[in-house]
Amino acid sequence: MRTLLRPLLRALAMLCFRVDIQFRQSDFSHSRLLVVANHESFLDGLLLGLFLPIDPVFVVHTGVANNFWFRLLLSQVDYLAVDPTSPMAMKKVIRLIEAGRPVVIFPEGRITQTGSLMKVYDGPAFVAAKTGATVIPVRLDGASRSYFSRLSGKYPKELFPKIRLTVLPAAHFPMPEAATAKLRRRRAGEQMRKLMQEMIFASRPQQTLYAALCDAAEIFGKRRRLLEDVKQIEYSYNDLLKMALILGRQVERLTRPGEKVGLLLPNLVPTIGLIFGLTARRRVPAMLNYTAGIDAMQAACDAAEVKVIITSRAFVEQAKLGDKLAGLHNVELHYLEDIRERIGLADKLWLLLWAIRFPRAFELHASPEDAAVVLFTSGSEGKPKGVVLPHRAILANIAQIRAVIDFSVDDKVLNALPIFHSFGLTAGALLPVLTGASLFLYPSPLHYRIIPELAYDRGCTVLFGTSTFLGNYAKFAHPYDFYRLRYVVAGAEKLSEAVRSQWFEKFGVRIFEGYGATETAPVLAVNTPMAYRTGTVGSLLPGIEHRLQPVPGIERGGILHVRGPNVMAGYLKAEQPGVLQSPVSELGEGWYETGDVVDIDDDGFVRIVGRVKRFAKIAGEMVSLEVVEKLATASSPEQAHAVSSQPDAAKGEALVLFTTDGGLSRELLAAKARELGLPELAVPRKIHKVEALPLLGTGKIDYVTLKRLAEAV
Repeated sequence: MRTLLRPLLRALAMLCFRVDIQFRQSDFSHSRLLVVANHESFLDGLLLGLFLPIDPVFVVHTGVANNFWFRLLLSQVDYLAVDPTSPMAMKKVIRLIEAGRPVVIFPEGRITQTGSLMKVYDGPAFVAAKTGATVIPVRLDGASRSYFSRLSGKYPKELFPKIRLTVLPAAHFPMPEAATAKLRRRRAGEQMRKLMQEMIFASRPQQTLYAALCDAAEIFGKRRRLLEDVKQIEYSYNDLLKMALILGRQVERLTRPGEKVGLLLPNLVPTIGLIFGLTARRRVPAMLNYTAGIDAMQAACDAAEVKVIITSRAFVEQAKLGDKLAGLHNVELHYLEDIRERIGLADKLWLLLWAIRFPRAFELHASPEDAAVVLFTSGSEGKPKGVVLPHRAILANIAQIRAVIDFSVDDKVLNALPIFHSFGLTAGALLPVLTGASLFLYPSPLHYRIIPELAYDRGCTVLFGTSTFLGNYAKFAHPYDFYRLRYVVAGAEKLSEAVRSQWFEKFGVRIFEGYGATETAPVLAVNTPMAYRTGTVGSLLPGIEHRLQPVPGIERGGILHVRGPNVMAGYLKAEQPGVLQSPVSELGEGWYETGDVVDIDDDGFVRIVGRVKRFAKIAGEMVSLEVVEKLATASSPEQAHAVSSQPDAAKGEALVLFTTDGGLSRELLAAKARELGLPELAVPRKIHKVEALPLLGTGKIDYVTLKRLAEAV
């Protein structure tokens, strides 16, 4: 940096951009140093040169260096313009580092056009591995909102946005082991991609859901219209804030701080507003599953000590929930229709003259560790439990997803998954709202003919669903209904190979399968465009530690235990109402045992072997019920199948197959098992024809009901 201009430019940058630099790594004295940063704008090189305590050489993409403004800014630093795809260019960088010059490089090469991480080139990682340099990641945040960025016109630009630089702990890249130099280079590039994703995630702010909403409204503009539901009214951030403020103010009069407030509401924009409003006033929304039976709903209310339930008369009548609500005891029902009528002139003046002008003042002081919502496990294999998710867990999971998938203001998400389910709440509702993407909320995932038409009519680009739901959408959709979809993400249950093939052949769309649990807010792993492998659920998200504990009788893989910032605060159980049971496994405090047997390959891709509870021990051998279901699907791809087990005096347990295919026989299954190389033990002894498999409201198969049926047949 030129000595005379540096102090002046630093002062000017501090004045205009209010630069906030956070050092989580302060040692820049290494003899071989490589600084890597994400690339947001033409300002990036100047900012790093001004605020890092080194005088580095900047390695920039030749295409970027040709820009007049960038050349003007680069005139104040030492730089080297290279083509990141050229091995010869990287040799120049290697010589610089070996000569003792600190080097700054942007592994993406070009400036982001998505607002998220773009393609990471292998060259910078190979340089780090070849030289043994210490790698210091630096996250730039905010420069993409300046007029020096390359984001689309939908992104609101600011003349002088606030910019934050976060210097993260150093890393080292040992040279990967591989048979060829090309493969070593590729594996090094994968290491760099993961480091950059970890960097994006690790530099997230620590805040609450309501504070994150206020940030999003400021960044993307309060007037930005992004929300719509079946009422076909577009709502802006300002509208959402008004709902949060006025509804939060009304419900707080009925409750006390820290109280769990039951929400029995469909996918509508006011429901989202109420969630934010309650969290702002330190009330904890307990998202009740209205598709569950009376016993399950009562158990949920007991576990979370829910005394007040907010619902809607119109919804209760339409969904025929009157009998269920009448069967609940020790709860007060309050209807949104009545709450709206209680909004008086004083409330309206407070909202318009004060609250909407200073929305941050509405929030009671809260810690990111405080409970944000209570969700309830599906009960697919037992009694529902309350899962307490703090602000930290939900926002961490959103940041983890954003680090690997480029959701942006150019996207429109269609979410029909119920928001009482963690997948529907975090990924389907909160993620788009807090990232500026448009969102269409639909109240039921079961309307298989309507949802494809909505995707077409509204030009949706992102769709979340379960394998069951996606298969039914594909069955009824026109081949052009999903023409704009660029991300279809499947979760909550195993993605059927038949569904995967059907979507690719009919719509030309690749489904990205993910994996998670309510207890992890919920996403643990997901396939992405940059890291995809068929037959797996992708790689674990940034910031997640994992261990595999071996299972007797299962050769490959083990029970997955995870620890990370997206893990729940703990369970609430009906047997001990209101008592928070922190996550703990045999590995210690803070670890969550998923109960899933998984296998993780050398590249980090996760393959689900099955749930521990979904194995049957037959004649001393462990047989995966999911493998048996795959056998049935391979034998009869067009029909639905599910497997349970029953006690057997001779062999311990016996398999019972439930199928909608009346023609499926044990002989056909045995022949297919021989063809696929599966053991004879995987062939069910009993086959039971059903009209339809029992499903939970989340789209998962109801294995509790199937278990009862299996023991009865």
